[in-house]
Amino acid sequence: MTDIVSIAHGAEDFDTRLRREAMQFLTVRTNDGLDSISKQELLDFTIDGEMFRLMDPQRGIRKPRQLSSALSISTVYRRQGADRPYEDAVGADGFLRYKWSGVDPDHQDNRGLRAAMEQKVPLIWFFGVGPGQFQPIFPVYLVDEEVGLHQFVVATEFARDLHVTDSPIESHLRRYLISETKRRLHQPVFRATVMRAYETRCAVCALGHSSLLDAAHIVPDSDEAGVASVRNGLAMCKIHHAAFDVHILGISPDLVVEIRQDLLEEIDGPMLEHGLKERHGQKLMVIPALRAERPDPELLALSYKKFQSAG
Repeated sequence: MTDIVSIAHGAEDFDTRLRREAMQFLTVRTNDGLDSISKQELLDFTIDGEMFRLMDPQRGIRKPRQLSSALSISTVYRRQGADRPYEDAVGADGFLRYKWSGVDPDHQDNRGLRAAMEQKVPLIWFFGVGPGQFQPIFPVYLVDEEVGLHQFVVATEFARDLHVTDSPIESHLRRYLISETKRRLHQPVFRATVMRAYETRCAVCALGHSSLLDAAHIVPDSDEAGVASVRNGLAMCKIHHAAFDVHILGISPDLVVEIRQDLLEEIDGPMLEHGLKERHGQKLMVIPALRAERPDPELLALSYKKFQSAG
C-alpha cells in the first residue's frame, strides 16, 4: 500500500512540475507572450534532462502516457479564407469552445480532456498562426462539456470561476467575458499572425525589434468592419502605430504613406523630420509575401477616409 501511495504521489508531483516548467519555458521563449514559437523550437523543452513533447505531432490533443490527463490542445493554422478541420470558437456567453476529437465521447483524446476538466489542471492552448508556427495561450482550463455539440468549454485563468453550468449569464458579465477573451486570446493570436506575415518588421519603416512593434488594426476591432484578420492588420513600430491611430499618419489603398499637412509644415526635432515627414509619399517598406495576407484595400479606404477628414 505504501509503494502504491508513493507512486501516485510521485506522479502527481511530476504532473504539477511538468505543467509549471512547460509554462515557464514558453514564457521565456515567447518573450512573455509577445512572440510565437515554432514546432521545431518546442522540441527544445526538457524536463529531468530529457526532451519532452508539449504538442502532439499528429493530433490536436496531447495526453502524455506519464500523465492521467491532457497537457495541451492545439488549433491548426488556417490560411485566409480556408476552413479548419475543427472550428473552435467563442460562445455567446463569452467562453471559448474546443471541439472533441471526432464524435466518440470515449475516444482516448476526449477522455484525456475530460480528466483534465475533472482534475481542474491547467492546459496550454497552441493556436496556429502560420505553417508550423503557434501562439501559446496559457493557462487555460476546461470548465464544462457540451456533449450534444461535441465540445468542451474553455476558460482563461481570469474566467474559470465565472462559469456556472446551465445558468443564464448576465449581459454585462457576457460583455466583460467577450472583451477579456479578445484581449487574452484573439489579440495575442492576431499579433502573432501579423508579425509572422510581416516578418516582424514595421510596414512603414522596416524596424525589426519585436518589443518595439505592435499589430495595428487598420479598422479598429470595435468597428463592425474591424475583424481580427491579418488583412485588417499592419505591423508597426510604436511611434508609427500611435501616429496612425490619431490620423497623423495615413496609408492610402495603394499602400502609400501620407503625413498630415500641418505636421509637414511643422519644424521640430529629428523624429518628426526623419521618422515621419521623410516617409510622406513613400510606399510601405514591408508587405506580406502572400498576396492573400496583404492589407485589404477596402479597409484601407475606410481608414484613409478618416485620415483625410482629420486633416
